[in-house]
Amino acid sequence: MLRLVNPFLAVRQVCRPSRPDRVDDPAVRKVQVLRAVVGLLAFVWVLVSYRLASDAKSVAYERVDQVLTSAALLPATFPIVVGAFILGSRPPHRRMYLLRTLKPLGALLALGGALLYFVLLASGTLTGGPIGEPPENPSPSDYALLMYFLFLVVLGLWVFIFLCYGIALTLVHMLRTADIHEVLPPVIAIVLVWELAVMELFSNNYDGAPLAVRAALILGGPVSVTCVGLWELRRLRTRHGRTLRQALGR
Repeated sequence: MLRLVNPFLAVRQVCRPSRPDRVDDPAVRKVQVLRAVVGLLAFVWVLVSYRLASDAKSVAYERVDQVLTSAALLPATFPIVVGAFILGSRPPHRRMYLLRTLKPLGALLALGGALLYFVLLASGTLTGGPIGEPPENPSPSDYALLMYFLFLVVLGLWVFIFLCYGIALTLVHMLRTADIHEVLPPVIAIVLVWELAVMELFSNNYDGAPLAVRAALILGGPVSVTCVGLWELRRLRTRHGRTLRQALGR
């Protein structure tokens, strides 16, 4: 019950990997956090230095937009990479990996349900249309309707926290794909950042910056994430004996 009442506990239960025999390397987590902090500071410095953002609010909007784009791309990237991984594995492994996809898919459905709640709320489906002014002499049914609206507000606050924190954990843990196999999170992270780089290449987000700075902004993230991902794969191989070939049963 406590997990249901507390959105932070609930989202951790839903979005964090939980397979008992998975490799959980503290050094990898520290490097990922360091990369995120350095990347954020560099991003803010370049935006402000070259006046690509007029104020702190613009910087925040830019960063939130980038996070939301990543979160939107991840559900599309997930089935492609995981599907290729499962198809590329030998038959004895395929059934096991398919069963392990249930928890990542459950996390994706939970976040999708949270987003659907706000869509239904904004469209008026849950409220029966626009909310009008309360009557001067409310009836018992009006009080019941008011209690229903208060319930929607409280539930909306819970869902908002769940969705925001869930998106953050989803990007950190790559939709808890470590529950399928430990090599998948760095592989999906590398694919995802290069997809974002291609999108940024055709956007006009950094038109005010010199060519070298624009190239650094577009390529800096993918290159750093790729280096961290390759380092993580190497550490999995050298410290824990987990390799892509071994995961595929080759």
